[in-house]
Amino acid sequence: MGKDKLRRFEENKNFHNLYQPSFDEIFHRDYELKGRWGEHVFGNNHPIVLELGCGKGEYTLALAALHEDMNFLGMDIKGARLWRGARTALEEHRSNVAFVRGRIEFIESFFGPGEVSEIWITFPDPQPKRENKRLTAPPFLNKYKAFLKPEAVIHLKTDSRELFDYTKEVVQQREDMRILEAIPDIYRSGEVPAHEILSVRTYYESHFLAQGKAITYLKFAVDNPAIQTEAAG
Repeated sequence: MGKDKLRRFEENKNFHNLYQPSFDEIFHRDYELKGRWGEHVFGNNHPIVLELGCGKGEYTLALAALHEDMNFLGMDIKGARLWRGARTALEEHRSNVAFVRGRIEFIESFFGPGEVSEIWITFPDPQPKRENKRLTAPPFLNKYKAFLKPEAVIHLKTDSRELFDYTKEVVQQREDMRILEAIPDIYRSGEVPAHEILSVRTYYESHFLAQGKAITYLKFAVDNPAIQTEAAG
């Protein structure tokens, strides 16, 4: 392991906006902040938006700058990448941004029912040979539903047309989800000017565009009557 990576791991320990629970804190048990992110991390009850596989946090930070009345959490397993996002958020004094180091497979340990309003999945590994590992595969969608608010929204932005088509088909086959937007090439569709959040470009997105790849976007709603009934009661 390089010295630079080791230095970043050490610095991560001192970032108050980066949460790194141990395996024992989340395996088959609830993390201590589950259901309390708004109160204990952000100090308010603003909507929480979660970015999965956030990498260096570029999209998380950009969304937070566009929507200061919302809270943003970036989640990734790579500590060296999260270092960049957490440090930038501190340097820019963004109090509506935090990061979590953890495996998405254990995501139900992190968030309580109705705690998250939106999910962004930006340029995930399309897992061409392992459908069940895709972050939009049914098992993952079921995990997300456990903590999403009624009528929550999930955004998928990817350079993989295969993942775009797959996710679209999965959602169309479900009675508890419905597609709101499906754009197969956002930079050729004329949609970007009306969708400021789609014009945010990460390092990887710029790289894909330079290769001539189309960037796709899928937005779908999650109907969650069980959470709604619980909240009403």
